[in-house]
Amino acid sequence: MTTSQPDLFGPDPAVASATAPLVPEAAGVVPALAALRQALPSELRFGTSSWAFPGWAGIVYRSRQREADLSRRGLAAYSRHPLLRAVGLDRSFYAPVSREDLRAYADSTPEDFRFLMKAHAALTTPRSARRPEFLAKAPEAFLDAGYAARHVIEPAVDALGARLGVVLLQFSPLPAVALRARAQLLDRLHAFLTALPRGVCYAIEWRDREMLGPDYEALLADTGAVHGYSAHPRMPRLADQIRTPRGAALRGPLVLRWLLERGQGYEEAKSRYAPFDRLVDPDPVTRNEIVACVQSAITDSRSALVIINNKAEGSAPLSIAELARALATV
Repeated sequence: MTTSQPDLFGPDPAVASATAPLVPEAAGVVPALAALRQALPSELRFGTSSWAFPGWAGIVYRSRQREADLSRRGLAAYSRHPLLRAVGLDRSFYAPVSREDLRAYADSTPEDFRFLMKAHAALTTPRSARRPEFLAKAPEAFLDAGYAARHVIEPAVDALGARLGVVLLQFSPLPAVALRARAQLLDRLHAFLTALPRGVCYAIEWRDREMLGPDYEALLADTGAVHGYSAHPRMPRLADQIRTPRGAALRGPLVLRWLLERGQGYEEAKSRYAPFDRLVDPDPVTRNEIVACVQSAITDSRSALVIINNKAEGSAPLSIAELARALATV
């Protein structure tokens, strides 16, 4: 169902002309959003999956820009939005990002901004899985701590410094042979996490509910990694993903990504929601689950990093505004 949106971010801008500036400008700050930001806990950071969406004109950017220009130069404008204090760095899933590019991202953002950086998919793709095309020339590096340190962790720590909030290990759907060897896989994951450089928050995000369980929760408690909660059709509802008692496993931050409307695939959602300028399918159930997760984390004196995808409801920045409004009134 298509719903009209309140005028949260000021008037809709006209499409930029051919002489529009190459450096994207931030949309004008609406006082209500600035006030909303002040009402939220400082330990909570919202962000979106990437930032290069021309349809966010009037929401995040002052005028419509080309996707390529937003990708190269839009992060500075993005980070001036009062509710966007983090971002998901998705391109690092497809190939490691150079130190130079990571430093440019850091230089574009304020000191209290945080990046959720996906680890290269080679680290989370077992040999038995069908390797996607973008991994065709990548080395075999499944749970290789040396490769992770050299190509992912060390460059990110060096370039992003304190702005590196989380390194996310996203495991795409595993082949049946890997799921049958679940115990051995968790043992190997334990050894991998133990060998990684210290001082970095590592989050584990699955696409197979079979990987959840008490032994996985014990692994988190022992290694200091955290579960990456994902609102995704392949996973249980957020409240059911892990049920660890209060204690050692809850020492780390809440890392949560709202990725995809249930009952849809990514390509279907992309076609349905583009250009991502309105909430097409509001999902109050998932919103309420996210609010409860954040409240629980803040009550336990944990920070919270919440990343929203356009394919959750139709427009990630507008979803964040709704979540912020709900959290500010509870």
